[in-house]
Amino acid sequence: MTAPLKIISSMATKELLAILCPQYALSSATPVTFEAIGGVEVNRRIRAGEAVDMVLLAANAIDTLIAERHLVAGSRVDIVKSGIAVAVRAGSTRPDIGSEEAVRRAVLAARKLSYSSGPSGVYLEKLFERWGVTAEIKPRLVLAPPGMPVGALLAKGEADLGFQQLSELKHLPGLDILGPLPPAIQLITTFAAGLSVTSTRTAAVLTLLDYMNSPAALKAKQESGMEPAK
Repeated sequence: MTAPLKIISSMATKELLAILCPQYALSSATPVTFEAIGGVEVNRRIRAGEAVDMVLLAANAIDTLIAERHLVAGSRVDIVKSGIAVAVRAGSTRPDIGSEEAVRRAVLAARKLSYSSGPSGVYLEKLFERWGVTAEIKPRLVLAPPGMPVGALLAKGEADLGFQQLSELKHLPGLDILGPLPPAIQLITTFAAGLSVTSTRTAAVLTLLDYMNSPAALKAKQESGMEPAK
């Protein structure tokens, strides 16, 4: 029996891989296993030399790992793009998020608000600084630990307003998703894959990557709250 290809990814692409990996195995007879964890932990483990075949992270993180020679030069393949969405606990008051000013008001009005340590969280910290509200909201911030979805904090009532990639909010129970950030303040993150230098199965990984960007993968990308990167 063919040994499975091993993928490690950030939480943002967990739902995508949960659909694509078994789908690909059925069509190709090549099994694929994946582990989705916090991006910080992915980087730590890859830098420590963990043996995997493919890494799936935000594109800038893939570029960094390539530059550090943990991933094969020239192997980056953009897979999906994703925007930031806003959510509240199911059944709670739904603030207006239709404009930048409306989102700013919602942030200032929230008793507790949360975002992740991933690309969306880094961006939101800069946005709050630009608005000049960082000091005011700091005591009310509940940062989601790496690997824990913001939606879990919302569902448990530990935060009232949450921001994260739509793919990380879409499938969680106990939430009302208000929608994406308005275009004026939206951030679209591209998630890309790279071939690990520890992999001995380059051809098999490249075939999987081709599948991930084929028409057969389109429905899975949309169902997971993402769009094709190209």
